[in-house]
Amino acid sequence: MRALILLGLVGFAAQLVDGSLGMAYGVTSTTLLLAIGTNAAAASATVHLAEIGTTLASGISHWRFGNVDWKVVAKIGIPGAVGAFAGATFLSSLSTELGAPIMSIILLSLGVYILIRFTAFGLPRGNLGKPLRKRFLAPLGLLAGFVDATGGGGWGPVGTPAILASGRLEPRKVIGSIDASEFLIALAASAGFLIGIGSENIDFGWVGVLLLGGIIAAPIAAWLVRHIPPRILGSAVGGVIVLTNVRTLLRSDWIDANSTVQTIAYITIAVLWAAAITYSVRAYRRDKAAEALEAQSERREATPA
Repeated sequence: MRALILLGLVGFAAQLVDGSLGMAYGVTSTTLLLAIGTNAAAASATVHLAEIGTTLASGISHWRFGNVDWKVVAKIGIPGAVGAFAGATFLSSLSTELGAPIMSIILLSLGVYILIRFTAFGLPRGNLGKPLRKRFLAPLGLLAGFVDATGGGGWGPVGTPAILASGRLEPRKVIGSIDASEFLIALAASAGFLIGIGSENIDFGWVGVLLLGGIIAAPIAAWLVRHIPPRILGSAVGGVIVLTNVRTLLRSDWIDANSTVQTIAYITIAVLWAAAITYSVRAYRRDKAAEALEAQSERREATPA
């Protein structure tokens, strides 16, 4: 019962982050499932089956708040589904001993990317309003879908920053469109896993609990995307993912680090993580203060003498 409650809370928290940031539901949930000993393919399959419901709820919520560009959804979602099916088939063919470390490396890489991206740069805002081309979105979707299925998450961490970096779509619509298109990726990946490993290797009770937590969080996240600072949230989530997957790798047969090395690694990561969050908070406050001063200056210029 305690494990199910924990999974429900993880599903809630992961969807709250994903719906607000456009990433990290799969990465966060899969990281936890690996940490408690679930095999790599089963962990990714469990998360993707839950995501069929959570992404549908999230997409509808974002659509109701006007956060979705359906042209972007179509251009990136269909190639993404092809990549996700291929990734699920690939991961299903790997042994458990090989699959877990490989997935942890992918998750760790995504966690480092999220941590650095949001801590150092925040959300880019340039070229707003320019069209997003199919020749950019289709390969991006194919790659993001493959990474998502093999890593148990990655659709958001790959897709969201890439579109944000283009500066052609406002952040809330990037997040809403990525979340809405993820429904197609979840369907395709789930089909690939069911064919590859069969339903007997999946705990549908876990799927249901993750799904329930995510569905509850989806409308809250779609509303929060307009109000919470993504820079701070990105730094916080990135640190969790890095710390957890470093732990998995250090305890794997590949490394098998002793307790002293593990302790030093955890302390180092914790210090860097705290520094990243502190920097993000200060940067956010600095940017808000600059925006307030700019707005005040514009009001003064607009006021007749």
